[in-house]
This record gives sequence, structure tokens and C-alpha cells, in this order.
Amino acid sequence: MKQFIFVYSVLFFFTFSVQSATKAKIEVPLRFDRYYTYAEVNEALKALNSAYPALTKLDVVGKSEEGRDIYALTINNPKTGDELSKPGVYVDGNIHGNEIQAGEVCLYYANMLLTKYGDNDKITKQVDRNAHYIIPVVNVDGRCYFFEGAHTPSSSRSISIPRDDDKDGLFDEDAPDDLDSDGNITQMRIKDPNGEYKADPKDPRILVSIEPGEKGEYTLLGSEGIDNDADGRINEDAEGYLDPNRNFGNNWMPNYVQNGAGNFPFEGIGLKAVNEFIQKRPNIIVAFSFHNVGGMWLRAPSEKSIRIDPADIAAYDVIGKKAIKITPGYVYMPSYELYPTYGDTDAQFFFNFGIFAFVGELFMREQETFREKTDKPAQQTTEQSASLRRGSDPEQTREQLKFSDYLALGEMFIDWKPFNHPVYGEIEIGGWVKMSSRLPQPFMLPEMAHRNAAVVLLAAENTPEISMEVFEVKKAGNNLSQVRVRLKNKNGLSTMTTDAFSKKLYTPDMLKVSGAKVVAGGKIQDFRMNKVSYKEHKPEIQFLMVPSYGTVEYQFLVEGKGEITIDYQSVKASDVKTSVKL
Repeated sequence: MKQFIFVYSVLFFFTFSVQSATKAKIEVPLRFDRYYTYAEVNEALKALNSAYPALTKLDVVGKSEEGRDIYALTINNPKTGDELSKPGVYVDGNIHGNEIQAGEVCLYYANMLLTKYGDNDKITKQVDRNAHYIIPVVNVDGRCYFFEGAHTPSSSRSISIPRDDDKDGLFDEDAPDDLDSDGNITQMRIKDPNGEYKADPKDPRILVSIEPGEKGEYTLLGSEGIDNDADGRINEDAEGYLDPNRNFGNNWMPNYVQNGAGNFPFEGIGLKAVNEFIQKRPNIIVAFSFHNVGGMWLRAPSEKSIRIDPADIAAYDVIGKKAIKITPGYVYMPSYELYPTYGDTDAQFFFNFGIFAFVGELFMREQETFREKTDKPAQQTTEQSASLRRGSDPEQTREQLKFSDYLALGEMFIDWKPFNHPVYGEIEIGGWVKMSSRLPQPFMLPEMAHRNAAVVLLAAENTPEISMEVFEVKKAGNNLSQVRVRLKNKNGLSTMTTDAFSKKLYTPDMLKVSGAKVVAGGKIQDFRMNKVSYKEHKPEIQFLMVPSYGTVEYQFLVEGKGEITIDYQSVKASDVKTSVKL
């Protein structure tokens, strides 16, 4: 009996310990000196929702190709109005599965709004005045696999739809292989006196190109892998590739124009669900989609031949020109100046929904420094592994290795070690790990997340805020009264994009007079000279938009006496109403 009790106690303790470990509680406020897995992101959203039930709503937007939930956290104070009655601020991240720091910025923004609400006047005002929609992880399958599987810094980006890259009738059958089982896909090199590379004399971990006539030491063989399908090639049919940021509907182009576009727009079912989520929230006026590397704020258009109205650029500039001061080192520019793209988020949001959309490219690689202070900026490249492969900038790679050695405690780079490859024989495997190159080390994460969240808050502060003034009521003879109304936008984003207004993309702002017969009404061109552009039909209803930091004025000739009501209604700004006596 004692033996049974002992065994039962051990089993109970073991079971309880396992359950406790698998159900580790995510606490609020959240931590940002680490990266959250896909499951932990969901637990973090649930923890925020549980801690602040009066201000939050947690929805499953849809499911991914593999059935994983895509969550959206809505932050709104219902005591100050329904969410759809307020200017909406939308934030998403991790549309590419490996861009995990983008999800962290989204979580940081949500955590900042909720934990500082009531204590910080700026935060309190924007939670009361705006509705905030936050989807930290768009590509949930990709994030899940990036943490759980062996990857390079640049893999696990695709939507989980298999592709036959090598046209052999098989799908994703020859991806890179984690030959040394260290959880990373690094590089393979082989000693070769006829190779094009040699070990860098200052740091043998780096390969540099040989000089003409110089004897080689190594040949680079590419990423870890074997010939899984026995076709004489290695790693030629990896995941996907369906790029979720090339699969939106606006200006979509097929694969022969742009790799990763997919077979048709919204082939990604999770992406389609996200688009429908936005479509059901027409109050969204500004949006941010966070990506992972480059230090950039990008805006529409994403193709050079497309032009947008100067008034929309001016509204964009209100955010963009301050954003680069909040995030020093970033640049602000149209997307096409980086390279042209089709079917991407910023074009979809701007042209299809009338949203001022930004893409934030987060991490700046030149921050990985190991040197004394200097005015000379570090050279920026796209990949740390580029210098390993091509020997293009060994000085920069040496510094990045020292950054890994001294600041990242050596965790960013795996030293070369021998491996007996089934095809190549004796080779060496080593290089940059997946948690490097395109994302900041955890100790760098809090500042990056805070600065970028501060830009989103700046945009929220600049969503349209309209005041109405009836600045003149006077008799006009024949039982008529002349009523003049001024609408003023105190903030930097217009109530509609000029593009949306000119294309009649959705119902424009509306100014309506009720309570008496309106004989005439129209926009005032010059109130001192009494110049008015009268509307021919239904003069009691005027359609309009209020520009960035702008004012519009309207005049109505109203018949009769008594009280009239003047309503301003907007899809993307809060409504305003007033009454006057004639």
C-alpha cells in the first residue's frame, strides 16, 4: 500500500509539473526582453483581454491553411462611444513568418495602451477617442514553424501552401535539412584548393574572395541539406513559396511578374480573413503593417507609374516626417523607391479602403556595433550571411561577429565544425543562426518596440478630430435665414483620402440640415464676397471631406422659424451635431 501511495504521489507530482509547465501563465504587463512563440502570443492576448475586459475584445479573425487561429485584439472604451463611431487605428505584424519582432511591436503597442490607460493623459485620450485594432501575427503557421523548426534567418516566410518549385510533380520535398540537429539551418563549406574563397587572416570564421592567381582554400556549398529526392540537386524545393505581402488584390500581378504572388489574389485563406476583418471596420483611417529589417517607413504608392494626390502626400508627411525623428536612422519614402511591389498591404489599404497605410521595416543592422563612437555610419546590408558567401564586406562581418561574441554572448554564430556529408564527404557546417541577422537580439528589443509603438500613437493622435461652429445666422428676407457652418479639423490626417473622395470609394462625409426647409445650400468659396457653390439637388445634404489641418465652410438658406439641427457624419471621423434657433 505504501509503495502504491509513493508511486501515485510521484505520478501526480509529475503530471502536475508537466501541466504547470505547459500552462505557464503569461503575466500583465507583458515582458519585452524575449520573443513570444505563436502559442505565447495568443496567451498574451488572452491575458490582456482578461486583465482589461472593459476596454478590450478578443476575436478570432479566421484560421490559417493549417487551422491555426488568427487573433485580433480590439481596444476601445465603450463609455466614450461605439468603436465604429471613432477613427480606427489598425496595426498588424508578422505577415512573413520569420519576422517575429513585428509581432512583438504589436503586442507592445497593446500593452502600452492598456497598462498606461488612466495614468498617462496622452494614452488615456487616444484610448477614449480611437478604436485600436491589433493583429500581432498574420502568418500564424509561419511564426509557429520558425520557432519550432530548424531555419535560416530568412526562411519560414511563406503561407503554408505547398509549391512544386522544381516542376517534378512533388511538393516541398527537398527543403534544407538540419544535418547537425542544432535547430538551425546554417551554411556548408568544403576544403578545396581550387575554390574561390580563403579564410580571413583576421578571423578564420569568415571566408573572403581570393585574389587573381591566389590559391583557394574553400568552396561554399550553400545551406545545410541533402538531395532528398535524388534528382542531383540540393535544397531546390523548399517551403512554398506564396508571399502573403504579394497576394492582396490591389494591383496584383502573377508569378511571372513577381515571385510569390500565388495563383490568384487572396489565395491565402488567412490573408483573406484579415482583409475581410478590415473591410468590416470602415472607420479605420490609418494602418501600420510591421516587417522586420531595413529601418524604413514606407507609404503608397508601391509602383512608380501610379500617382497619388499631393494632399494625400501632405497628410502622410505629417506622420512620416516625425516618425523618422522618433526612430532615428529610419528613412521615410514611397514603397517603390525601395523596389516596386504588387498586391501588397499598403496599396491594398490605401487604394481599396481609403486608409493612410504605412509599412514599418523595423530592425537596423548597423546597430550591431562593436567600436568606439564615430560619426561615420555603419554600412547597411540585407544579410549578415552575404559577407560569408561572397566576402563582400569582411570588415563589417568581423564587427558583427564581435557583436555576437561580446554582446550576444556568442549565441548568434555557430563555429564551423566537421560533418560527413553523404554526397560531399568531409565538409564543415557553421554560420549565423536563425535568431540573428534580420531581428534584434532580445536586449535590443524593448527600445525598438517602444519607438515604433510611439509612431503608431503619433498617428492615433493625428486621426481627424472635427469641430463644428455655426459662425453666422442672419435674416435673408422673404422668411429666409442665412446659416453658415464651419467644420475644422485640428489634426493632421484628413477625414478621407483625396483618392477615396475623388473615386467615391465609399460614402463621403455628410453635412445635413433638418428641422426646416432648406431652399439652397453649398460650399462657401469666399464668405466675405458671399461666393457660394450651390448644390442643385437636395441642398440640405452636402457631401464633403475635411482636409489635414483644414477648414471647410458651408452656407444654407433656410425657410421659416424655430430650431434646426445640423449633423456632421463621417465614416472615419467622429460625428458632430448642433442646433440653432432661426
